[in-house]
Amino acid sequence: MTAFFKRIAERPAIYDAARGADILDTLTKALGADESLAPAAALLRDDPKVRDLLTGALSGAAYLAALAQRDPGLLADCLLRDPDLHLEEAGAELSAAAEAAKSPKEIMAALRRYKRRIALLVGLADLGGVWPTEETLRAMSIAADKAVDHAVKFLFRRARTAGQIVGPSPAAPRGYFVIAMGKLGGHELNYSSDIDIIVFYDADQAGLAPDIEPSDFFVRLTRELVRLLQEHTGDGYVFRTDLRLRPDPGATQVALSTDAGLTYYESFGQNWERAALIKARVIAGDIEAGEEFLRQLAPFIWRKYLDFAAIADIHAMKRRVHAHKGHGTIAVAGHDIKLGRGGIRDIEFFAQTQQLIAGGRHPELRLCGTIETLNELARGGWIEPKTAEDLTEAYLFLRRVENRLQMIGDQQTHVLPDEPEELRRAAALSGFADADAFAEALLGELATVETHYGALFEKLPPLPETAPSIVLPSDEGDPAALAALEKLGFRNPQQAIAAVRAWQSGRYPATRSERARERLSEFLPSLLDAFGRTAEPDLALATFDKVMAEMPAGVQLFSLLAANPSLLRLVADIMGTAPRLAAFLGRRPRLLDAVLDPGFFGAVPTPAKLKELVIWALEQAYDYQDALDRSRIVGREQGFLIGVRVISGTITAPQAGAAYATLAETLISTLAARVEAELEHQHGRVPGGQAAVIAMGKLGGREMTAASDLDLITVYDFEGKSGQSQGPKGLPGSQYYTRFTQRLIAALSAQTAEGSLYQVDMRLRPSGSQGPVATKLASFIDYQQNSAWTWEHLALTRAGVVSGPPELRQAIERTIAEVLRRKRDRAKVAADVRVMRDKIEEEKGTRDIWDLKHVRGGLIDIEFLTQFLQVVSAHKHPEVLDKNIVGALHKLLQAGVITLAQAEVLVPAATLYQGLTQCLRLCLDKPFVPDEAPRALKDLLARASDMPDFATLEGMLKDTLGAVHELYNEIVA
Repeated sequence: MTAFFKRIAERPAIYDAARGADILDTLTKALGADESLAPAAALLRDDPKVRDLLTGALSGAAYLAALAQRDPGLLADCLLRDPDLHLEEAGAELSAAAEAAKSPKEIMAALRRYKRRIALLVGLADLGGVWPTEETLRAMSIAADKAVDHAVKFLFRRARTAGQIVGPSPAAPRGYFVIAMGKLGGHELNYSSDIDIIVFYDADQAGLAPDIEPSDFFVRLTRELVRLLQEHTGDGYVFRTDLRLRPDPGATQVALSTDAGLTYYESFGQNWERAALIKARVIAGDIEAGEEFLRQLAPFIWRKYLDFAAIADIHAMKRRVHAHKGHGTIAVAGHDIKLGRGGIRDIEFFAQTQQLIAGGRHPELRLCGTIETLNELARGGWIEPKTAEDLTEAYLFLRRVENRLQMIGDQQTHVLPDEPEELRRAAALSGFADADAFAEALLGELATVETHYGALFEKLPPLPETAPSIVLPSDEGDPAALAALEKLGFRNPQQAIAAVRAWQSGRYPATRSERARERLSEFLPSLLDAFGRTAEPDLALATFDKVMAEMPAGVQLFSLLAANPSLLRLVADIMGTAPRLAAFLGRRPRLLDAVLDPGFFGAVPTPAKLKELVIWALEQAYDYQDALDRSRIVGREQGFLIGVRVISGTITAPQAGAAYATLAETLISTLAARVEAELEHQHGRVPGGQAAVIAMGKLGGREMTAASDLDLITVYDFEGKSGQSQGPKGLPGSQYYTRFTQRLIAALSAQTAEGSLYQVDMRLRPSGSQGPVATKLASFIDYQQNSAWTWEHLALTRAGVVSGPPELRQAIERTIAEVLRRKRDRAKVAADVRVMRDKIEEEKGTRDIWDLKHVRGGLIDIEFLTQFLQVVSAHKHPEVLDKNIVGALHKLLQAGVITLAQAEVLVPAATLYQGLTQCLRLCLDKPFVPDEAPRALKDLLARASDMPDFATLEGMLKDTLGAVHELYNEIVA
């Protein structure tokens, strides 16, 4: 413990030395007259730091002087006690007095004594640098919390005594709670602030007597609560109380039922209310009920998708505040440091808007405090660390000044005085020698805030000079518009103008609302400029037109693009390069939200991070069906991000294949757990029961594309023969795991309101389509060891267990390894492989070099060749087993199974095929025909293959196919 006077670290400048000396002399005499207060008198007389602090504080702040002179003993307590312990003990003293209070008069007196103590302690601690600014704000917030809490408890005790509440006496009020908003909600209450609260009740939980009408009772109780807190008596007041942030305050009572509150926010809630509720915090009454209420409000506050239309609304509200307050420029005298430009509200809006943008998908941003939010925004890469540092420094500076202004007369003011003398007083309390030094520091902080705030909201990039000004329907023959579009590179400018006219006339559902057309007009010139920078502007615009025609609404996408011009080029690239991805985006335009995540252009999420994202998404689900919908949302979003990374060149084809596989594995394992839990709920557990999912094919080899199916096998095991599940609707083990597999397939592939995730193929299971959909472990082992065909063992080279308990995983992996490492007759295996390949050639053979899978020398040849070498070599060289084709080829080279010359053909070929396949599956949903393909897509294929142009790529592809086919015939012989 350290006494307050020993912790004094700074002092305000002395505003009026003579008045300060008089007050100090009066206080010293009063303290000296009481022997118990003599140590404090000695401090005022002899300690320079104490004298300087009190002279500056009490000469500049009349309210602090009045508190000290009214109760010199309170001043002595503040100086001699440890301030942290003093704050804690003051709260304990209030608790005791409040619990003992028998009448409103007694509770009001106790609350006001507490407030006076807190006001003097916090004021001196702030001015003396005993507590940093954040701690003074928190101390005031704690005091308000305690005052409201004890007032509510008193009112409920009184109601119980009056027989209005019946039943067992709970430790805390039930069914009624008070939510702190604004500064109090964020633990940032300024020195002389109103407290913003909202009050709700759940009559079913309150235990009211049968003859008590809930609405009348809780409204009267809330009005009495306000009276206890803000009525002025001889002891002063506690806190001015404002209930106007409640739903529709002009038409509703001061206390609302929880049902009415939820209905209002879900049906009529405004964006400003979303922003306000970010700081909502339950401070009194039934805390558990209040927190449940806020949990139910979370979907309203924290949207699943980025909502730039909402941000535009909030920004418009901020402009209205500026216009109403008349603070369009930065000033000193007369400037409102809260609402004026560069002020406290700008910093809060800066943080809150970004919370609204991303808090739905990033729960770590759901914070109440401004400084902690800025720090988290910087930590997550949403803003630069320097921005957070600058705004934090400015925020603390402005909050200090705000506190000093309010200490002067205990008024909730944020406006700097116009009169020079009063401005000098504020400067002195803020620690400055004169008003000029104060003005210089203040203007610097305000300008810093304006710069950062402006970057977020006000300084939109100028429209491209080359973009035509088509903002109203225009004649297709308008010479100026035609010339401008031709300059941008459009070959058919008339068609472009016709499309734009269709958008602006509201022909499509996406542009039927006036608001949507306004948003479109904001970014239309930049959009046309972005299309002009693509390889084929006409194709890009035509594709975008098709997307527009399919979109049910446009405000969200248009607002997103208007707020983020950098996205326009990406959208233009997608429109001009990837018709499949463009159509997908048209059906789900909110997928673009995820591109704004600061981590987008960094590394692909790790498996652990992906699992965290998927699990978090599914944890929000309120039932099984909702979990399926949420899995599709997160799966589609992450898949879209992988695809956009491919188009933007930030990841390679092998990285994309691994990323798609990681996403699929995560969704399979997470949904398998959900399915199992649902099954257990309905049918109980199977004794010793366990199930695993084996990934095969592209998923097993981690070479998935945007359009890959999932090749899966389910293996299960249980104790005993039948394995009857132990539940009210028990099932035999085999039927139980058959149902598990069927439900897992549905969980992955069924169409829900959010679409489907994957097509699932189970034909690689033992006995193929003729066998059961789920296989018992013993049957799986027996089949693989005694009955499987050669092609099934080739398929096992790519098998990997993606979900299931460790024991079962190990048994399956051990079986696969044993099967693949057995000694084989090379000639027989080669003959089987050739028969299989010839059959495929007979059924699906082609000479089209762009049918990369089936053309001779293509994917099937290189996969069969690699798998053949693995199964015939693993007996001597088990190290050659690798699920990935390129990885296996490298291991075959290292083991001496293939020569360096062979590897120099096969490895680049496999890499080339995978890269081309990734791009084609991502961009097209039909066969690739070079003569019909967008030039931008051909450029992408050349770039992905590290070729200078498409013609060179085609020539190299033909040569590679021939070389691989030749090696296939040489090796598989």
